[in-house]
Amino acid sequence: MTKLKESRLLKKVFQYLMVALGALIYAVAFQFFMFPNEIVAGGVTGIAMIVNAVTHWPVGVMVIIMNVPLFLVSWRHFGLEYMLASLLGMGLSSVLVDTFSLSGLVLTHEPMLAAIIGGVIKGAGLGIIYYHNASTGGIDIVIKFLRQRYSHIQFGTIMLIVDAAIVVAYAMVLGKYESAMYSIIAMYVVSKVIDLVLYGMDNSALCLIISDQSGDLTQKILSGHVHRGVTILEGEGAYSHREKHVIMCVVKRTQIPEMRRLVRSVDEHAFFVVTDAKNVFGKGFESISEVR
Repeated sequence: MTKLKESRLLKKVFQYLMVALGALIYAVAFQFFMFPNEIVAGGVTGIAMIVNAVTHWPVGVMVIIMNVPLFLVSWRHFGLEYMLASLLGMGLSSVLVDTFSLSGLVLTHEPMLAAIIGGVIKGAGLGIIYYHNASTGGIDIVIKFLRQRYSHIQFGTIMLIVDAAIVVAYAMVLGKYESAMYSIIAMYVVSKVIDLVLYGMDNSALCLIISDQSGDLTQKILSGHVHRGVTILEGEGAYSHREKHVIMCVVKRTQIPEMRRLVRSVDEHAFFVVTDAKNVFGKGFESISEVR
């Protein structure tokens, strides 16, 4: 076996292991926190919970059945590799949900705790699965379709919108309005944790610096401790009509104090603007090759 094939095999094994871990975490959140407290999980699982409340059919079995047509669509549009990884995520999470239900274990009977802690755990599990190019099937596949068209909207945000519609249906069909309110809290937590796993917590910052000593500042930024790329923009003072060089630089938020010290050491009268820069792609930041 060549090194290239061996490397690909190891990556594939690692991907499946991480998807399996995500499925395990998801099942723990659902069965030990959310389901016993009637907190709707959202997506196909949420629809299965509605049916379960009426018919008492196993949630995991219904999730698998409802996912069959969605996986056929997924295969055609996203390829065999995505479908196989997602089959593992969906199948294992469904089996674990029904297996864990046999234990009768409930970690809390407090709905608010279940919504928050369960939401954090579920979001972490789903985030791991999505990060490794897989899903748990169902609405996840629909969201992946939507992301192709609306890539500027983060995954967790779209999931929150879709799941909220399912919660409204749950409340209207079963009349469990209080459970629906807790479910909305859980879904908000889930969406934020998913985005945290996918996009990270350390958002970058965009720095704009206007200084009469832009040349010295540029050299300091390029060669100093910050060591970040710099773009020079041409500007003009509206009052003085003097030409200005505007330094544009993207840094990690942890580097902002160092940037401030650096600017102050060169020009105490510089105009220094810092603003959030979310989802920065390119050298030194996240890869631009894939949109999750």
